[in-house]
Amino acid sequence: MSRHALTVERVGPLALLQDLGRPGHAHLGVSPSGAADRGSLRTANRLVGNADGALAVEVLAGGLALRASADVTVAITGAPLPVQVDGRAVEFCAPAFVPAGSLLRLGMPATGLRSYLAVRGGLAAEQVFGSASRDTLSGIGPEPLAVGSALHVADADPVAALRSSDVPRLHGASPGGLVVRAVPGPRDDWFGPVGARALTGVSWTVAGDSDRVGVRLSGPVLERHRHEELASEGVLRGAVQVPPSGQPLVFLADHPTTGGYPVVAVVVEEDCDLLAQARPGEGVRVELVRGPELG
Repeated sequence: MSRHALTVERVGPLALLQDLGRPGHAHLGVSPSGAADRGSLRTANRLVGNADGALAVEVLAGGLALRASADVTVAITGAPLPVQVDGRAVEFCAPAFVPAGSLLRLGMPATGLRSYLAVRGGLAAEQVFGSASRDTLSGIGPEPLAVGSALHVADADPVAALRSSDVPRLHGASPGGLVVRAVPGPRDDWFGPVGARALTGVSWTVAGDSDRVGVRLSGPVLERHRHEELASEGVLRGAVQVPPSGQPLVFLADHPTTGGYPVVAVVVEEDCDLLAQARPGEGVRVELVRGPELG
């Protein structure tokens, strides 16, 4: 059972329903999708006592306004932004009560890209392959939110809520630029003796055409030393694919399930969340690590 709790009155650039995705269906050509910044989704849910993977709203660059038709408790995490209930400021990254009839407004983030709005009880929407996430590449899942969209709460049984004092660090600007860790391979040998090390020691720039499919990095050309055709191979979130342009593409949540260009390295899972918050023009550096260093 679910109940109508919120109605969209304004949408910024993009607002999507997202949970932790639909892993395990790559053999059917279905991407996992899910929240671009999974850590922030988990934190928002824990703040209101939901299970980690409860359905929430992923808000790109703020600008969302919702009218409550019932009393709800919410939490917003991810890219920090101002939050108001009927014009009154409420704390970001903490539970906030929104009475029935009130207007919840999200401003614009000063840093980062994506914020996450969780509602106590979790949102409810039709699932495809066990998830209600919107996959922007395939079009699977609920349509993006629009003015008039109704959000329903599942009223799931609460789990242990996260205390505000235990909230992980917020996403903000990184002094000296963002640094992400990556594991070499599987096709780093296609780039000569330097291999995946060609990614390091370089300040890459996030390109403007980055999206939920992947973050495009602009910088020096990565030269291939092997030029034969590569059969399509499976890819995953974090895979650093190098197309003929020599400009790397780091796949994010809505990546395709296969690709025909060599993958020189794979960004570790936690740092994919950081890349999902990187704005166009922001600097990114890559640090190569191996298994033991990830602990």
